[in-house]
This record gives sequence, structure tokens and C-alpha cells, in this order.
Amino acid sequence: MARFHRLRVAAVDRLTDDSVALTLAVPPRLREEYRHIPGQHLTLRRAADGEEIRRTYSICSPAPDGEAPSTLRVGVRLVEGGAFSTYALKEIGLGDELEVMTPAGRFTLPPAPGLYAAVVGGSGITPVLSIVSTLLAREPEARFCLIRSDRTTASTMFLEEVADLKDRYPDRFQLVTALSREEQQAGLPSGRLDRERLAALLPALLPVDQVDGWFLCGPYGLVEGADRALRGLGVPRSRIHQEIFHVDSGPAAPAASAAPAHSTVTARLDGRGGTWPVQAGESLLSAVLRNRPDAPYACKGGVCGTCRAFLVSGEVRMDRNFALEPEETEAGYVLACQSHPVTEKVELDFDR
Repeated sequence: MARFHRLRVAAVDRLTDDSVALTLAVPPRLREEYRHIPGQHLTLRRAADGEEIRRTYSICSPAPDGEAPSTLRVGVRLVEGGAFSTYALKEIGLGDELEVMTPAGRFTLPPAPGLYAAVVGGSGITPVLSIVSTLLAREPEARFCLIRSDRTTASTMFLEEVADLKDRYPDRFQLVTALSREEQQAGLPSGRLDRERLAALLPALLPVDQVDGWFLCGPYGLVEGADRALRGLGVPRSRIHQEIFHVDSGPAAPAASAAPAHSTVTARLDGRGGTWPVQAGESLLSAVLRNRPDAPYACKGGVCGTCRAFLVSGEVRMDRNFALEPEETEAGYVLACQSHPVTEKVELDFDR
């Protein structure tokens, strides 16, 4: 089960006016616990004004082949009014200690031969940087096409790191950058990458039907548009992987099912179980947290997937789901932070 440990900040690198990269030192005794798969994230937590704040940030450093990493690097972009991102950009300094959960997440690509591609927007480059750098270093028969969207060159995160990959792997790494608020030289795309533009652009860049895996990451609008473009081009759902970083708007929540007057949730977590009442209107995660504060969660918004649990029995209604793949929901997984009981008894397993 994922746990929190205190890690020391070994470096703070300013990437743009509104983003930083934090390098965290991992002591030898914890290195195996922090071994990660390219594309995973870390959950950071802090207390502020008597409230616990958790946020997830993707690992951008490559996954080493062999020994577990002695450092991990994450990218943080300022969110307007963000309780943690503001703290990260304005207060975190060299030598500070942060509470950090062990790596999690399923937006991953273990190195394997093949052709892969990504469409990312803004800070969505962060997990893909780890994926690309690990893949090309460890798998000589792999190729990668990265289509990234940013506002301007000055606002582009990890500009130098991506340029280094292009220099190091000129024959295996293809890079296309679209800027929405800055003119580019002739032949390069500009403006927002919506569904229509991607449907025209992607087949011109690479053989879409031969790509072994597509990785879409960034704000909801970009990811949703890229997904629809790919599906329209005949790409099977199983080859499309998504991670959403920010949701301005999304599909409407399903109509609320009639909730039982009284309901309970039974939850198994870290090998131990319990049964507790669910109060009117609250999520299953909230009911579990009142009794098991060690239950996993981060965003509570249906985006990060940290609170994923297997629905053993009963029926639930999820308000929003931006984290689970269709195959996961079909297999019986739910997001506890978005789930409400439809039946009087519900059983969840956080250990599966």
C-alpha cells in the first residue's frame, strides 16, 4: 500500500514564470519504495490553517534501469488560487522536507519496441517526459512522436530537456510544437489544437494506424478533443491512454439515483476491513476517511485516480470520472471520492 515519507528537497529549478521542478532526495532505505514506472506521479501533502492539503504531481525524471533512484523530480505549474502550487512556487526551498507518497498511477509505458505518440498540453508534458526519456534510452527499437501545445515559447515547461532529447535521438524522436499565442515559422502549426485540427494534423505526421500506443495528457478540452480525433481516425480504444490535469468543464454528472435512507460501506484497506455508516450526500471516500484516515486520496475531484477501489458488492453512482479507463470501470473499479451508494450495502476493496 502507498505510504507517505518525508523527503528532502535537493533542488528547485525555475522552468518558467509560473512553473518549477522540484528534485527530491530519496534516502537509501526508501529507494525501493520509490522505484517508479515512467508516467507515474507522487502525491504531496501539507497542513495549512488546520486543513490537510494533498496534490499529485507527475514524475518527469527517467526511470533508471537497475538500481532504484536516489532522486525524483516533479514538475509543478501554478494554478490560480491553488493552495499547494502557490506554496511550491513561492515558499519551498532547498533543504525543506516534504511529505511524499510513494509513486502511483497507471498512465504508464514500460519500455518496449514499437512506435508511440503523445499529444500533450501545458504541464501535460511532465509524465510524458519521463516516458519518452526512459523509452528511448532503454529500448533501441522504439520511436516516439511528441505533439505538444503551449501558449508561448516562454511558457513552455521543460523546453531544454525536450530539445536535448531531439538532439540525442534525431532519428527516433519527432517533435512538433503548436503555440496558441505566438507566431511560428512557416510550416509549423499555430493556434489551439482542437479535434478538427488534430484530425488533419496527425495523419500528416505519422501512420496513425501503426502507432502502438497514444498518450494524451493535459487539460480536459485538449485530451477530449485528441481522443475524439483519434477515434474518428479508427484508432482502437485500447491504444489510447489518457491523464487529465485540469478540468474547466466536462460531461454532466449522471442523473442522481434514489439514495437509500440508510446505507453502509464495508472497506478493505491494507489487509484490514471495517463497516461504517454513510451519511446523506457524502461520498464513500468521506465515510471511509472518518474511520480510516489512511485511506488513499489526493484531488477528491475524480481526476487523479488515487482513491481507486474495487466494487466487491452493491451498486454505486459516480459523479465524475476523469481518471479510470473504460476497461477499469468495466472490470468493477470505481473512484471512491466520486461514488455514492445506490444500494443499502456497498463493499469496496482498496487493496486490489
